[in-house]
Amino acid sequence: MRAIVTGAAGFIGSHLCEHLLAAGDDVLGIDAMTDYYPVARKKANLARLLGRDDFAFRRGDLLALPLEREFADAEALYHLAGQPGVRASWGPEFAVYLERNVRATQRVLEAAHETRLPRMIFASSSSVYGDAETCPTAETERPRPVSPYGVSKLAAEHLCEIYRDSFAVPVTSLRLFTVYGPRQRPDMAFSRLITAALTDGTFPLHGDGGQTRDFTYVADVVNAMRKAALSPWHGVANIGGGRPVTMHQILAVVAELIGPVRVDRHPAQPGDARHTAADITTAREAFGYRPATGVREGLAAMVAAERAAWAVTHS
Repeated sequence: MRAIVTGAAGFIGSHLCEHLLAAGDDVLGIDAMTDYYPVARKKANLARLLGRDDFAFRRGDLLALPLEREFADAEALYHLAGQPGVRASWGPEFAVYLERNVRATQRVLEAAHETRLPRMIFASSSSVYGDAETCPTAETERPRPVSPYGVSKLAAEHLCEIYRDSFAVPVTSLRLFTVYGPRQRPDMAFSRLITAALTDGTFPLHGDGGQTRDFTYVADVVNAMRKAALSPWHGVANIGGGRPVTMHQILAVVAELIGPVRVDRHPAQPGDARHTAADITTAREAFGYRPATGVREGLAAMVAAERAAWAVTHS
């Protein structure tokens, strides 16, 4: 299958490209290489892909690239590009989130409509739920985002739905719940926690540690994306790990894997939901999604990858 991945140099995007290539797909990766986190990390992600006959790369802004030309021969589009981060989305920075999460998604949908793209997967977020009234949370729950980031992802998701309803754009939005794994963005909690443990540093914990998250391993996420793309089903589906855990439990697992971590405690920050948990019934019934990686196994893989990277950079 000829596939396009936007945000191909990012954490999830680079894993998705590898997954698609391993499945025999030809992949065009698109990425603007923005500097929300060090571009060197994105270049390292891309280095795993460049030079392969079945992978091509375009660097550019989705609002400026000739998307109709790029999409013309594609059989599947995975739209992962966007501005991440809950805590950075307040204040003047919200303009960036509107540009990269809302306007860029509308541009992608227009191009998908014009080229009659056969299938499209949009990477939405559990942040659209905010402080959900019920846990596990089903897709029928009314979205109530508690951060500007969540608002921008919900707006993009609504755009996907109206293009699907109005123009039959075959798009599926996957609400991803706290994705983790090797190459996770350096601003995310697990990456900072493992770095602190390996370097005898301090981990800043926001909240009392009793907050829960439905952590989802990146290999499960990219597998779900391709399954959804191969399915005739379209709509909105949760993608979660299946077993929410507290940050206290995560700290205990990391202590077992590496050693105790010094914790610097801070109050919870605006935009942080207290609990998240995915009801994954829709994804299971629609395209056979079943998470396969538990948190301890996933964290162990992150630790091994970080130790290997550390050995290379300090050899």
